[in-house]
Amino acid sequence: MGTRVVRPGRNLGEAEVTIPVPEELETVPGIPMTQREVDWYAREYPLETINITERASRDWANSLRDQHVEMREIRKEHEKLNRPLIMASRMTAELEPTAEPTGEDISELIKTKARELGFVEVGITSFDHRYTFQSKKGSTTYYPHFVALAYEQDFEPTQTIPSVDAEIVHSSTYRTEGAAALELGNYVRSLGYHAQVMGSGDSAGPYIPLHVAAGTGQLGACGYLLTPHVGSRCRLVGLTTDANVTYDEPVDYGIHAFCQVCQVCVNRCPGRALMRDKIWWRGIEKNKLYFKRCRPVMARYLGCGICMKVLGKGTHDLEGYSLEGKGYFGPGEMPVFDAAFFAMPHGASDEYAFDQFKEQAKAAGGDVSDEMLQQLKDDIVRSLFQATDNVGMMDEDADYI
Repeated sequence: MGTRVVRPGRNLGEAEVTIPVPEELETVPGIPMTQREVDWYAREYPLETINITERASRDWANSLRDQHVEMREIRKEHEKLNRPLIMASRMTAELEPTAEPTGEDISELIKTKARELGFVEVGITSFDHRYTFQSKKGSTTYYPHFVALAYEQDFEPTQTIPSVDAEIVHSSTYRTEGAAALELGNYVRSLGYHAQVMGSGDSAGPYIPLHVAAGTGQLGACGYLLTPHVGSRCRLVGLTTDANVTYDEPVDYGIHAFCQVCQVCVNRCPGRALMRDKIWWRGIEKNKLYFKRCRPVMARYLGCGICMKVLGKGTHDLEGYSLEGKGYFGPGEMPVFDAAFFAMPHGASDEYAFDQFKEQAKAAGGDVSDEMLQQLKDDIVRSLFQATDNVGMMDEDADYI
């Protein structure tokens, strides 16, 4: 018979919706997980942002994107407008409540206010430190509860992916939700509690595990959170608080099994970066994104995002896309790239510098020149003084944008 999931309506004030989940699509609430493995990886191999672990490819990708004049201007404008939102969010960790708490459970008050501010999905769970980036630990105050927030990205420009218009709405949605999250934080403080807002583009770690735990959606084969009302077409943010709240539970929407049946995002990915079969990764069963085949396409083709666009099946409107210089690809049609297309730097900047030095020495038959040593020294010194903080990276980027 399956189960039925009841969720609030898409917009505040709309009737609840009932989502039937057929028995053949039932798996587990949230995502299959081995807690001991998640604990072990979090302890022995703590998560870190790819802005640090893949800094070499980040800088490479930005240099490619900035050759496109419109993309360069979009990034320049976004970082200029988003920086104040990030700085305002960072200050919220130390802001004191503006009223005395009544002691009542304010979960529904938070959810109602969040939906008034435009968030399409809201859930509450524990702030799980296992998913905090190593570089963020100890950098600010994180309160024990996490309010998971998802903001819808407009449908029409999203369906033009990959395009300049899609990148504009992508960036503007992050800023809109960032401002809305700050307003929600003010509201929580007005009820007598602390609220630490995670700035859009400045998260403490990956949002998806926390959203899954809060019941706002499930992880799809595309690597996005798939939500009940807007699928993957949303941007995520959140805040931590010490308010008196009740946790939501993970939900089985049938996504974990359905993605193995659908596979449209896997089949349409131009870089073949999405895995058809699930694997166990850091204690989680998932369709693992193949980063090395994803970033080169994103860097060269307007941020790509085709996996967000194509969540539907068998029509040109949903599955078709155009790539600059490559043409149009309808259902069943795919671009072809040679191996050189996917060549890019890997690792942190200092790791890449040493790899380049070794390659040069090998090509020279083991002879190491003074010029090679000087280049290695210059690259290592540069990497040592590179920012590892998101705002610092934005400031460095501004020097050459």
